[in-house]
Amino acid sequence: MTAQPRTLKILNIVSLLLLAAATWMSLFYAPTEAVMGAVQRVFYFHVATAWVGMIGFIFAAAAGVIYLWKKDMKWDKIGLTAVEISLVFFFITIVLGSIWARPAWGTWWTWEPRLTTAAILQMIYVAYLLLRQGIEDPERRARFGAVYTIVGGLSVPITFISIRIFRTIHPVVIGQSGAEAQGTFAMEDPMLYTMFFCMIAFTVIFINIFWHRMRLADLEEKVEEMKLKLA
Repeated sequence: MTAQPRTLKILNIVSLLLLAAATWMSLFYAPTEAVMGAVQRVFYFHVATAWVGMIGFIFAAAAGVIYLWKKDMKWDKIGLTAVEISLVFFFITIVLGSIWARPAWGTWWTWEPRLTTAAILQMIYVAYLLLRQGIEDPERRARFGAVYTIVGGLSVPITFISIRIFRTIHPVVIGQSGAEAQGTFAMEDPMLYTMFFCMIAFTVIFINIFWHRMRLADLEEKVEEMKLKLA
């Protein structure tokens, strides 16, 4: 495998610095929430990982559209990479949400609209990875992946708006909640600054990991080509 480009090396350092800064802001800069206390600090990484997870799923859907248009296998690889990374981030979101929910709601999990749609979203993309494994022909697998990520991408806006249109105890922190929504969460300016900084930091981290995963995917392709030649 070729050496890392200089830009990627710089991005590695920037990602680490941003992660360290986001951690410091979450733990020390943002004030302690009056009702929930210190456990609310989980919120900043919870939102940031959810943000990049959902953006990655939408990016995978866009890659699926481009693949169906251009029939370039590169876009199938891009879509797959985006889903793999987003699944990890979204799983972290669910875990952090459960840690937050236990002291705030008195339970690790409850089947309210946001948690239910988030669980369904996670399972949709886990199924995507499993179903891909059963298709041997690369072109058929790429077509399947493209269509699946496009249709699966519809679950992202559904998950996002669920707390705005249904009765829920999940807080709405950006935008207005619907008439049926129950959750509320007022933030001071330092809390907002911390939240948005964490979202930016994790977006950069996502890009960094995506670049590394694409380089690994290129190496996997070369290994497969060598196996075919030897066979």
